[in-house]
Amino acid sequence: MSLVLDAAAQNLLFREARTANTFTDEPVTDEQVQAIYDLVKYGPTSMNQSPLRVTLVRSPEARERLVQHMSEGNKPKTAAAPLVAILSADNEFHEELPRLFPHFPQAKDMFAADRLVREKNAALNAALQAAYFIVGVRAAGLAAGPMTGGDLEGIRKEFLDDDHTPLMVVNIGRPGQDAWFPRSPRLEYGQVVTTV
Repeated sequence: MSLVLDAAAQNLLFREARTANTFTDEPVTDEQVQAIYDLVKYGPTSMNQSPLRVTLVRSPEARERLVQHMSEGNKPKTAAAPLVAILSADNEFHEELPRLFPHFPQAKDMFAADRLVREKNAALNAALQAAYFIVGVRAAGLAAGPMTGGDLEGIRKEFLDDDHTPLMVVNIGRPGQDAWFPRSPRLEYGQVVTTV
């Protein structure tokens, strides 16, 4: 075995973890979400940009507004999940760089003048952090149901502002009955990895 992480943790985070489509009604607490964030915030991003922003949709009114923007297949599970999070990229992440990347004082100025460059950096690095967030949900013993099927621009207008680009919606909770679709195939090592 070449991995240091024990087999049970490997299974929890990857091999046995699945995208959940149903959930129990057990609530997901703010303390659980904070523990998830406090773990995954250490995942690397370019220049420690950390552009991920998380909007927790808790109230019934907000949930109803969100469901209207989801694709038909995602509406029922989003309506029923114990907690739903909108993961977005903060296109003004550079404002935090003096604190997040203090050893390079010019970092903020590098991004200040070019919105397109900021958006590209925010999208890439927030997507990395979204993946960490999903693994963090699994580490908390919960299941995640990440979805990109829906009207993301409508979600932005409903819940965010022009400086935030929604990446996905994630249902979070304990898996319910028949939560899993059959496992889809994965590419083999030789199909993915080359050596030069």
